[in-house]
Amino acid sequence: MKENKLADKSMDFSVQIINLVKDLKSKHETVIANQIGRSGTSIGANIYEANYAQGKKDFISKLEIALKEASETGYWIELLYRTQYIDEATYKSLKEQCTAIRVMLVTSCRTAKENQQ
Repeated sequence: MKENKLADKSMDFSVQIINLVKDLKSKHETVIANQIGRSGTSIGANIYEANYAQGKKDFISKLEIALKEASETGYWIELLYRTQYIDEATYKSLKEQCTAIRVMLVTSCRTAKENQQ
C-alpha cells in the first residue's frame, strides 16, 4: 500500500511540474523548463516502472533512480525561485512535495535493501 501512496504522490507532483513547464515556456524560459520537465516527471515514471521490476535489485535500482531525479528536481525548483521564475508560495509548495517524495523513496529503498538480505 505504501508504494501506491508513493506512486500517487509522484503522479500529482508530475502534473504540477507539467503545469509549471507550461507556465515557464509561456515566459519563454525553455532551458530550465526542459530540465525540470524531464527530471520532475521521471520520478513518477521510475516509481511506476519499479512496480514491474524483474527482481529486487531492479526494483531498488528504479527507486534509486527516482531518488536521484527527485534530488535534481529539488535543485531546479530552488534555481527557479532564486531567479524569480516562481514565487515563494510556489517554491515552498513544490519543495515540500519534492522533499516528501524523497523521504518516502529513501525509506522504501532502505526497506527493500533490508528485505533483500
